[in-house]
Amino acid sequence: MPIESRTIAVDGLLTSYLEAGHGDPVILLHGGEFGVSAEIGWERTIPALAERYRVLAPDMLGFGQSAKVIDFNDGRGMRIRHIARFCEQIGVASAHFVGNSMGAINLLVDATSEPPLLPMRSLVAICGGGEIQRNQHIEALYDYDATVPAMRRIVEALFHDPKYPADEGYVRRRYESSIAPGAWEALAAARFRRPGAALPPAPSSKRAYQRVAIPALVVEGACDKLLPPGWAKEIADQLPKGRSAVIDAAGHCPQIEQPTDTNALLLDFLATVEV
Repeated sequence: MPIESRTIAVDGLLTSYLEAGHGDPVILLHGGEFGVSAEIGWERTIPALAERYRVLAPDMLGFGQSAKVIDFNDGRGMRIRHIARFCEQIGVASAHFVGNSMGAINLLVDATSEPPLLPMRSLVAICGGGEIQRNQHIEALYDYDATVPAMRRIVEALFHDPKYPADEGYVRRRYESSIAPGAWEALAAARFRRPGAALPPAPSSKRAYQRVAIPALVVEGACDKLLPPGWAKEIADQLPKGRSAVIDAAGHCPQIEQPTDTNALLLDFLATVEV
């Protein structure tokens, strides 16, 4: 199944996205770590889903080939609004949404807002929504100085299997993505905090989940170094149509580390919510 790389101007902002397959649309939202993109985050997911669905994986603002812009007042809201407008412009009025890490958090934030902006028919949150652990791994994600050793620490934080940080080619690929023009600046600037200001609130597992009327699946990596065990079930139990699953031998990116199991889980879930 060929994967097409496309671009579109969304409210004047260059937006890059990958598209493959036909059928009901599935929107994939990648994570928020330095060096990620739609391709890096979903290249092992798109071919499997595209056998049955029209798959669309945009580079969110600041990432990949999309515009390197930020909103210091409401960065998360800007990205959510951008994806909502992206859907409008490509003619997607209703879709299944799957997010990893930041992408998952954005889905949960929007779904629990009044009113939500994204045209979600169903929601899958992969390793995003629980209480982030304060440890050396989250520090690696935040304190990135655009060097190869620092990128290796990010890769180590994301994955359970030590083969990923040991793979020089893989680390280099993410590193090159992280130093594309404007990429480091956009993400680093979003982490600025004026002297004396309080830390921004972390995405919370305590949200108005009772508002989420659509089917939802919350997926946990059994060996996630960034989130505590059991967070997925804690959130899923608060969702009216929620369920949870755990992917064994996976860290923060199960769709990369255990693609066969993750793809099977996604396809089974999506089959139950098709209309």
